Amino acid sequence: MKRVAVAGFFHESNTFATTPTTYADFEQVSLTFGKELIDRWSGGNHEISGFLQWAKENNEIEIVPLLAAFAMPSGTIVAETFESIANQMEKALRESLPLDGLYLALHGATVSKDFPDADGEIAKRMRQIVGPDIPTVMTLDLHANVSTKMVENTDATMIYRSNPHLDQKDRGLEAGELMGRTLKNEIRPVQAVEYPPLIINIAKQYTDELPAKGLYDDLQSVLEWPGILSASVAMGFSYSDVEEMGATFLAVADNDPELARKAARWMAQRAWDNREEFQVNLPKADEAVSMAIQAIEAPIVLLDIGDNVGGGGPGDSTVVLEQIVKQNASNALVVLFDPEAVNACVKAGVRNGVSIEVGAKTDERHGTPVSISGVVRLISDGIFVEPEVRHGGWGSFDQGITAVVETSEKNTVILTSTKMCPVSLEQIKSLGIKPETKKILVAKGVIAPRAAYNPVAGRTILVDTPGATCANPESFEYQNRRSSLFPLESDVLYEVE
Repeated sequence: MKRVAVAGFFHESNTFATTPTTYADFEQVSLTFGKELIDRWSGGNHEISGFLQWAKENNEIEIVPLLAAFAMPSGTIVAETFESIANQMEKALRESLPLDGLYLALHGATVSKDFPDADGEIAKRMRQIVGPDIPTVMTLDLHANVSTKMVENTDATMIYRSNPHLDQKDRGLEAGELMGRTLKNEIRPVQAVEYPPLIINIAKQYTDELPAKGLYDDLQSVLEWPGILSASVAMGFSYSDVEEMGATFLAVADNDPELARKAARWMAQRAWDNREEFQVNLPKADEAVSMAIQAIEAPIVLLDIGDNVGGGGPGDSTVVLEQIVKQNASNALVVLFDPEAVNACVKAGVRNGVSIEVGAKTDERHGTPVSISGVVRLISDGIFVEPEVRHGGWGSFDQGITAVVETSEKNTVILTSTKMCPVSLEQIKSLGIKPETKKILVAKGVIAPRAAYNPVAGRTILVDTPGATCANPESFEYQNRRSSLFPLESDVLYEVE
């Protein structure tokens, strides 16, 4: 029986976010060791779930679970936290030897204070322990900033192919299948990565629509090339100020490095030729709210890009809410992360009136607190379950003690005590609210909420709001990125050798 170790370290690090990521943030979301890892992730829709399912269906594989650490997207990981988790992972790996294979579920945009390429550092440390001859397969998030260190310390890499991320389990299954064939000596995977000088704007990363869909049509074409085992597109994460920031293209071939290089370069060139299509011109908050008020369709979903919780936003921006109040919109719904306001509602009690200031308490880049008056309609424990496959592969959620306030303007403000990415409508439905009855739904995201919100949306509008995740990369002062990246520089050249 072949022994294959499984480890995960997953964090999308926004280096422009003001709140650093600590060990407690991993403990709050998911930090599992040994058999706990298997219990937590078996039967789910995550890539680890898919890999575990492959192993369960293969009687010749014994899974050796090490550690899986996950935290909500937020600021740079503090040095002590990274070293603590990495050291625990290394210790568990050493104690599990000898092994026949290693599976790493990483993000690709993880940044720690001492290691801007934290994923590459993890891959290097793990590789040094198992040695160069043990097959090592890695999966990454679609928003990875792929480094050469990540690729050089693994044999094969698979990256999500959908945004919202609905194929995570499939990528885990694919990683397992490739691992199995490698262990049987049926294949010898080699990989190549290509770096066109290109930023793909976050607002253009919806894989069900062009131009992003075209990238994955090209990927499917590459998968049909004889000798190609896998192919991937990483759209990059422009909120991590690292050298590798930007789009990357990767291919895995069977013992043919030149074929892998040719495939990666072909995909990269195709994207570069269409680079102008990945630029955006979006409405600001005032225009977007006005459009929503005047729209015949309903609900109108306003996607608050500048406070994208899934990209490290604080979840408490009031920029859109300010316009809802200013323009006298009614029947709107907004979710804000605001533990202080939740406590005030709990103190007031259900059915009682409150006059409180909500939101904009993390920093000064996401609006100012907004005064609301209304009635506390509900206090909830904030726990809910999503039965469908949704972005992130999660099924169970906990947004902390939650309060629902109905304002005198007939707007609904949901206040949570734990920051939550809006990837499930159960976040709203579990509170007794029917989202389809609202005129305006504000979701703090860009692409991730669409799988959940599309079924009820009369229309979806991307809103260009300020903040830690704003749409325009020119808003950020980069210190570490590559010197030439389109569109930050317009005269960039890219020629495949």
